[in-house]
Amino acid sequence: MPLSRLESFLRNADVSFNKIVHHKTYSAQRTAADAHISGKEIAKTVITKLDGKMCMVVLPGNMQIDFNLLKEATGAKDIRLASEIEFKDMFPNCEVGAMPPFGNLYDMPVYVAEALKEDVFIAFNAGSHSLLFQMKYADYEKLVQPIVMRIAYHVHY
Repeated sequence: MPLSRLESFLRNADVSFNKIVHHKTYSAQRTAADAHISGKEIAKTVITKLDGKMCMVVLPGNMQIDFNLLKEATGAKDIRLASEIEFKDMFPNCEVGAMPPFGNLYDMPVYVAEALKEDVFIAFNAGSHSLLFQMKYADYEKLVQPIVMRIAYHVHY
């Protein structure tokens, strides 16, 4: 089986990561529970449209996007969630909703909630609803060079 685009990218960058196989899940909190890791360590990827341009917002699994903060931080006038129909073809070989938070591999800007930096390790969907990659946040930031800002709030489950 050929390596995924993401796995090849990480191996070429000589970044260490762990693969975590889990039951198929569709929410960050269920994924965290099934993989036995903290919900705040899950980096969930949300595709948004800022002034008509597709962007990736990455935040801890226990947080939600604060659209007012995102609007203020980016200066965008129009912000909304992108629909699956709008972005599903932008991520070849990825299940819809399981895109890894590597906008640099998909020609897409990445905005990261500053709370994600609090974790030494992050875990994220690796193109599948049953596979996570786990790596150091510092390595992720070095590879992706996201724009880090305060753009999310905690959700209490």
